[in-house]
Amino acid sequence: MTRITVFGGTGFLGRHLVDRLAWGGHEVIVAARHDRDVSVPDAPGTAIMRRTDVRDDADVAAALAGATATVNAISLYVERRDLRFEEIHVDAATRVARQAADAGIGLVHVSGLGTEVDSDSAYVRARAAGERAVRQTHPDAVVVRPSVLFGPNDAFSSSLRMLARLPVVPLFGHGETRLQPVHVGDVAEAVARLLERGIANATYELGGPGAHRYRDLVEAALTAAGRHPPLVPVPFPLWRGLSAVLTALPSPPLTRDQVILLEKDNVVGDGANTFATLGIEPRDLVRNGLGGQH
Repeated sequence: MTRITVFGGTGFLGRHLVDRLAWGGHEVIVAARHDRDVSVPDAPGTAIMRRTDVRDDADVAAALAGATATVNAISLYVERRDLRFEEIHVDAATRVARQAADAGIGLVHVSGLGTEVDSDSAYVRARAAGERAVRQTHPDAVVVRPSVLFGPNDAFSSSLRMLARLPVVPLFGHGETRLQPVHVGDVAEAVARLLERGIANATYELGGPGAHRYRDLVEAALTAAGRHPPLVPVPFPLWRGLSAVLTALPSPPLTRDQVILLEKDNVVGDGANTFATLGIEPRDLVRNGLGGQH
């Protein structure tokens, strides 16, 4: 039985990955800030919770003890006073990579499509800096860049279904930004195959089977709901202004970084390693339905 440490194993992607690895017969150490029930009943492998602060060297070392591979699936989408993007996406990512490299442990680092060092988004810049730091610290690491995730109780398709209930639906710009939503279970399967095949020193970009305009995804959600309210384009500068106000809330429904992400296409690049490289046929958000769970 192979021991694999999953940092961020209680998150949206992390939970699916832990299940997949346990069903694959692995011993999974779930390293996360908060204690959760991570058991996977009847699976041939096991999942064990280890409360871990990735900002602490000793905690990271303890979580990696005895592991042959690790996954960094930690993410922070909204900054707080006590937790900044750089702490998680750069400092913690570097800490995990350095300790894994020193111990000869394979690493899969989960990032995201569209990372740019000169982005207007602090979130995107931190993601890009984290990737670069991981590459420098652990040259054999595999970087995985998924597009926006969907699946059971996901935030993205839930937001589309919420929009479908409005009398008038506002669009980001004219809704022309292209996205490749990807099923969380497909990304978990891809990461598991990377680990099980011992793939190293590579980058994979993971998107759904086709690129959809944001407008098309909204219209699919409306069709699933049996509603046809008017769609109203809203210029991005207005969205940026609104998000600046909302960001002051304890749990903002929209942030400036999210708006910036929707200003540019979020699709797989030409010539990239993809699901096809791993023999996986990803599910499509529109074909799998936006009317409920996936």
